[in-house]
This record gives sequence, structure tokens and C-alpha cells, in this order.
Amino acid sequence: MINRSLRWQVLQKNQTGGIIDILLENRGLNTKKEKEEFLNPNKPDKISLKDMKIDERQVDRFIRRIKKAIKNEERIIIYGDYDADGICATAILWESLYKLSKNVTPYIPDRFSEGYGLNEETIPKLKKDYPDLSLIITVDNGIVAKEAVKKANSLGIDVIISDHHQKEQKLPRAYLIIHTDLLSGSGIAWILAREIFKKIPNLSVPEGSLAKSRDFLSRRPSRRPKSQIQIENGLELAAIGTIADQLPLLEANRSIAKFGLELLNKTKRVGILALFEESALKKGNIGTYEVNYMIAPRINAMGRMEHAIDSLRLLCTTNRERARELANFLGVTNRDRQRVVDDVVLHAKEVARKREWRGVIVLAHESYHEGVIGLAASKIVEEFWRPAIVIARSENISKASARSVSGFNIIENIRKLDNLVIGGGGHPMAAGFSIETVNIKTFSQALEKISKPLLTSEILTKSLKIDAKINFNQIDYDLVEKIKEFEPTGIGNPTSTFTTSGVKILDSRTVGRDMKHLKLSLEKDGVRLSAIGFGLGHYLPEITSNKLVSLVYTISEDNWLGNDNIQLKVKDLKID
Repeated sequence: MINRSLRWQVLQKNQTGGIIDILLENRGLNTKKEKEEFLNPNKPDKISLKDMKIDERQVDRFIRRIKKAIKNEERIIIYGDYDADGICATAILWESLYKLSKNVTPYIPDRFSEGYGLNEETIPKLKKDYPDLSLIITVDNGIVAKEAVKKANSLGIDVIISDHHQKEQKLPRAYLIIHTDLLSGSGIAWILAREIFKKIPNLSVPEGSLAKSRDFLSRRPSRRPKSQIQIENGLELAAIGTIADQLPLLEANRSIAKFGLELLNKTKRVGILALFEESALKKGNIGTYEVNYMIAPRINAMGRMEHAIDSLRLLCTTNRERARELANFLGVTNRDRQRVVDDVVLHAKEVARKREWRGVIVLAHESYHEGVIGLAASKIVEEFWRPAIVIARSENISKASARSVSGFNIIENIRKLDNLVIGGGGHPMAAGFSIETVNIKTFSQALEKISKPLLTSEILTKSLKIDAKINFNQIDYDLVEKIKEFEPTGIGNPTSTFTTSGVKILDSRTVGRDMKHLKLSLEKDGVRLSAIGFGLGHYLPEITSNKLVSLVYTISEDNWLGNDNIQLKVKDLKID
């Protein structure tokens, strides 16, 4: 039987307006100015700090501190994170500062021995390795690192925090904090790089990444105008980080993603080109899907399974042979990661099905690999449509990763149990923390008590959000071209989705290697269209020819064998 547990929610508000106006209003864009800015976004170099809720005074202090460090030949460490956003942020800011001073070193912590964020025990080791270290700049972390900042201060090291994760009431006593929750970590890093270009004169800029430290190689300086380089330098990396970190693709993030993807499709970075080759991606056809499901998972895999420094090396290397070696290593590691995730998810689902959950799902086991528990938590949420926490149980201190559903702020509710957790941080939809193993049961029971009344039936019902109900005679190439203007799509700006009732099925069959996909020939209002439903092959026995159905779908172009046709991509259907 067709699964009807999926609720269709038609968002259409304006019954008389045109389709494009309806799509824009569904995205919260109501005024003529808002709509125009969405369809024709400013380039990121034109967006003000105020619009991104970044304190301009703190940025001015940042520039002054950078100038002082360069003048005094101080060692600067860019302290990043091991996910795609953090790695891209590290690459962006390190490359920018290395053009000003060779005393700049990137640092990516080890997930397993150091954990997330600025590590209190790591700082003395860095000071020992670099006696001239006097400035640490965090990217994509640091906003909750109170003890680590305190340790750095005691060693005479200034800490500049740049982060986008949720603040706590008490902030670290850093030299300065640059924070906004409107951008990704790599987005903030790109803005800081932008301000460096603007405010530090006589900057010699190379064509791409530049390095002589460790195993990196340098490039010759570029003669291109400074204004042209400003928009290009690292923006493709900021786009990867922004998309991978699931930021809403609206306003500044839309600008970063849109123009960053354009540069990504023209990139000359040998590491990214090698990653395209390893992923069987074609330069020029890279969009949010390819970033989310092909590029970012490979970059993330190193931090999950090995050490993320090799992902950073891939992004920054200028050696083609080295790039191919690293890209292949990332590919192999990603396939290993997929196998481990499958094992964890299989076990976690079996355990989760054995009880009736009233609050957040909390699963802990010693076999769970801590590098993939976030991915496993996402799979559990998708399966049960309920917030989930997956814990890699160890002897003393266990690592936990949480994922949520819209309407339930997971990090806010975890912080209500600060007496039971150790450190951590995150967003309303995702979080991570450590916990003493003996406290896992108590934590689970307390979180259930907190979350049960908050998880209403509305929150726990998975909805398929539909922009508008339309007829087939409204679908033409003009509409397809206008829908393209909404790219790039993602969180906050989903792919435009429609529904039509009373559609006659002329022909139906399954296709694909495992015959899992549904191929349809449809007719409505005298208009015939082809459609594909990925993963919907199991519907075939119920939708024989001449039956009438209601469909939920997106509209795209099918360029198979060089023929341009309009094709519907079916997301769900039901028999009328």
C-alpha cells in the first residue's frame, strides 16, 4: 500500500498571483525590493558587515591586531575544525594571511584525541612547538571555549574567536570575538579575508593557494586587479562550507553560494579538480546536490575516520600529482566511512524499534564509531522523524552527536542538562557533546522528561511542503527558466515543489539497476509530460494505466541523449 503517513502541506498563500510571486512569498519575500534582491543578489563583496550582524568595531580591532602581528613577526595559528565548513574556513583565512606573513600556520585538531573546538591541552603543545606563538585565530569554533581561552591567556597568547555556533550566556574572555549566526564558519572567514584585502594595503596576491610551510607549494603572484581578486579569493571554498553546513541559502548565504558555485565551476585549484575527477563530476555541472552528496562527504570523511589535515592539504596544494594522491585517499576513506555508517545505523535502528519513544531518542553502544555518530543520528531522525542522539559509549567519557527536526531546538534543550554533559555546542538542528558514561542513563531519562511535552504531534509529523497547486497547462519552458533563477536551492530556499490532481497515467514502469525508480507517462488538461520518481518503484502495482493520481513534484529539464524535454521529478503520489 502507498504510505500515507507523509502529510502534504500546500504553502500557497496567494491564489490570484503568478506562480513566481507565490514561490517568492513562500520564502518570506513579500516586497518588491525583497523579491528583486533575491532574484538578483548582490555579490558578497558588496554586502555590509551590518547586514550580516557582524560588529564592525571588532573587525577593525581584528585588522589592527593582524597588522601588529605582522609587524612584530609573531606566529599566528589558524585553529580550525575537522568538518567541511571548518576545513574550508581554515584554508580561506590561512591563505589570505600567508600572503602577508610567512609566520602563519593552519591547525586542524584530531577528532579522537582532541575533540571539537579549541582544546585546553593542545595550546601548551602549540606554544612548545612554536615559541613565537602569540596569536590564535579560531574559525568555525571557539564560542564556548572558555577554559581553552583562559589557558591561552595564561601563556601570553591572544585569542581571536570567529564562530557562528550558538552562544552561551557567559562568553570566553578572548582578545575579541567575531560572531554571527547568519553565516557559516567559512562564510565568516571569507568576510574577514575580504576585510583584509580592503584594509591592509600593498597586498601581493597569488593566483590561488600559497604556501611553503610543511608540504605545501607556492605559486607566482598574480597581476590581476585587486578588485577582481577580492571576489574570487576563496569564495568557492566558502560556498562549499556554507552548503555543506546546511545554512539557509537566503540573503548573504545565497550570495556566497550563488557566486561561489560559479567560481567552483571555473576553479583552477588542482585539489578540487582532482576531487571532481575522483568523484566522476564534470566541471561546469556542480550545484548544491554535488556539493552536499559528492564533495562535502569526501572532505568530511578524513575528519571522521583519519585526520582532517589531508582534506586541508587537498584544498591548498598546487602539486597536481599530490592532488590526485590526496583525492584518491579521500575517496577510499569515504567508502570506508560509508560502510561504518551502514553498520552503526543498522544496529541503531534495530535497538530503536524495540521501544516506544516519548521524547528524544537516545541510543548508546560501545560498537558505535564516534566519527560517524552524527551521520547515524541523521539517519535515525529520517527513519523515525523524532530528534535523536547517538552516543559512542566508551569506558569513562563517551562522545555524543544529536540531530533534530524542525520546531525542536536540540542544543537549547541539551544545555538544560549542563550538569550532566561535558562541553559541546551546536545549532538548533544539530549538536555534539561529551558525557561521563555513568551519566548516560540519567541524561536520557532527564531529556525525555524535558522533551516529551515539547514534541507535539505537529512537530513529529513529517510534512512534504508544496509551494502551489497548478495544472499541466501552466508548465512550459518559460516557467522552467524562471524557476532556474531560484538556484542555488537548499535549506531556507528549497527546490520549487508543486502538486496536481486528477492526472491520468498513460504508462508506468520501473527503471534503474535494481528497478527501484518509477518512470511515468502522464496526461492532464490535454498536456502530456514524462516523469521519474526516484525510489518510488514500489508504487507500480497500484498505479496501472488510466488511473487518476495526485502528484507532488519538481520541474526540471531532461537532457538525455541531447534531447531537451520538460520532466517532472515525482516526490510522492496518491490515488485519487
